[in-house]
Amino acid sequence: MNSITTQNLDISYEEALIVRGLNMKISHGKITSIIGPNGCGKSTVLKAVGRILKPKNGAVFLNGEDIRTLSTKEIARKMAILPQTPTAPSGLTVSELIAYGRFPHQQGFGKLTAEDKKIIEWALSVTRLTELKNREIDTLSGGQRQRVWIAMALAQQTDHILLDEPTTYLDLAHQLEVLELLWDLNREQGCTIAMVLHDLNLAARFSDYMIAIREGEIIKFGTPEQVMTPAVLRSTFSIDAEVVREPRSGRPVCITYDIIQRGAVKGREALVI
Repeated sequence: MNSITTQNLDISYEEALIVRGLNMKISHGKITSIIGPNGCGKSTVLKAVGRILKPKNGAVFLNGEDIRTLSTKEIARKMAILPQTPTAPSGLTVSELIAYGRFPHQQGFGKLTAEDKKIIEWALSVTRLTELKNREIDTLSGGQRQRVWIAMALAQQTDHILLDEPTTYLDLAHQLEVLELLWDLNREQGCTIAMVLHDLNLAARFSDYMIAIREGEIIKFGTPEQVMTPAVLRSTFSIDAEVVREPRSGRPVCITYDIIQRGAVKGREALVI
C-alpha cells in the first residue's frame, strides 16, 4: 500500500526543467530515503510532494487524493514537512514552538485547548524533550533543535512526515540521535516517513526503501539491498563503489569508492541490474 504517489510529475524553476515525468511511490508506514547527487532534484521532489512547490505538470496523490483538491489546513493535518534549515523566532521556547504544530487543528482565535496541551506534552515526551520544554530554542544544540522540530511535526498529529536532510550540520552522535528517533517514531507510532539524505550508509541503515535519483529521474527504487549496489551507485553518482554488509545491522554500506571519469557514465545506460 502506498501513502504518497506522484504521476508524470514535471517540476521546473522558471524555465529550467528539474524533474521530468516522475512516477514515485512512498510506502505506507515505512521509512523511505531519497538519495542522489547535488542538484538532481531530491529536495525539489520533496517540496512538490509537500505542496510547497507547484509542479509544471502531473499530480501528487496522498492516500489516493489529489493534493490539489485539499485545503492548506487539510494538507497540514495529514502531512508535516520540515525544510533543510528551519528557523524559529528568537526567544521562542521549546514548548512554544511545538505548540505551532497544533495550528491546523485549532478553531476560532486559536487558543490551546486541554487536548492541545495533552498532545504537546506527549510530543515532548516521545522526543525526550520534557526537561527542556522551557528552554529557548537558541540555547539548544543542533541535535536538540532537530528533535524540537520533529516534536512540532508530531504535534500536528499527521500520518506523514517529510524531512529534507535532517542530519545536515550535525556531528556523528547527533545524526544517530535524530535518525534513531525517526526510526522509533516509525516503528512505535506508525508514521510514514520520507526524507532526503546525503549519507548513503545512514540512508541504508535507517530506511525500509530507497529511491536513487539522477537529473530528475529515478534510477532505482527498492530496498537498501537493491539500491546500494555498485551498479546503481555507478549510474547515480558516477562512482566505482565497493559495497559490503555492515556486521552490526546487516545492512549494505559503501566502504570506499573512486570517481569515474566524466563521460564514462550516461544515466540509465550504465545501469546493469
